[in-house]
Amino acid sequence: MRVSCAKAADITFAVIGPHEYDLPVDFKPFNVFVQYGDGNAATFHYDGQGARHSGQGAHTWSGMSKYVHFWTFKSIPKIGFAYEVIQTESYQLANGTNFGGLGPTISGPAVWFKPNAHSTFGIQTFMQTPSATRDRLNPNYWSNLSSFMFDYEWKHFGFDGDLGAVVASTLHNKGQHSYHPGTAFHSNLRFSWKASPHWEPFFGLDWQNNAGLRDNTLRHYVANTSSREVALGVGLMWNINSAWNITARYSHSVEGRNIAETNAYYLKLAYLFQGEIFSHY
Repeated sequence: MRVSCAKAADITFAVIGPHEYDLPVDFKPFNVFVQYGDGNAATFHYDGQGARHSGQGAHTWSGMSKYVHFWTFKSIPKIGFAYEVIQTESYQLANGTNFGGLGPTISGPAVWFKPNAHSTFGIQTFMQTPSATRDRLNPNYWSNLSSFMFDYEWKHFGFDGDLGAVVASTLHNKGQHSYHPGTAFHSNLRFSWKASPHWEPFFGLDWQNNAGLRDNTLRHYVANTSSREVALGVGLMWNINSAWNITARYSHSVEGRNIAETNAYYLKLAYLFQGEIFSHY
């Protein structure tokens, strides 16, 4: 769920924490506000053969402000629904220049069910707008972000994650070639230990593979535009009370190709209002 899903050191949905998909069914409507933030110091990059080199890096800071409404239908029991509206923010410092502003807006629904009391399985699909407040943050094409999501809870451990793809529309700029951004496949996994009712350390794995950029005008793929990355990280969730939690994590690339490394820290603040159930969202 990021502003530019194929950008370096910006794996789609890497912002999620433990219990992101630990969702209830048969509940009264409620709302959640989540503020995500992350910073990345990508001082190294991977070339087309997967070798790591210094230089060509940048310092980036990103944010996502998310409002989610959760509800159910009495006529459709045991099924949960949600609709999300996300506003992205971005700031970058690279090569002596800096710029920032509001990125594209992302919105869409999610639906899920619980095969049993300990597990959740569902799908989510979002549309990302092609516009932003600055040209350098503007992708100029629509994108669809769709994924399967799952969660399983043991007494002392939790495991959840997603598997999905980002499909983009064709990029048209007046007087220039027509391009089609390649599809990006991704997965994000979180395995946590319920050390206490308030503290939960966890391990994270993020993977993404981006197909190359195709020049529709010349009918070929642009060289060195396909990429992949695997990043591992550790973090801690603090469940303050039934309405608030804070999650922090550090993540670093362990493998990549044609991409700047992930050397990032993540922070998530979640607040539930109108309702008593707070399923570690």
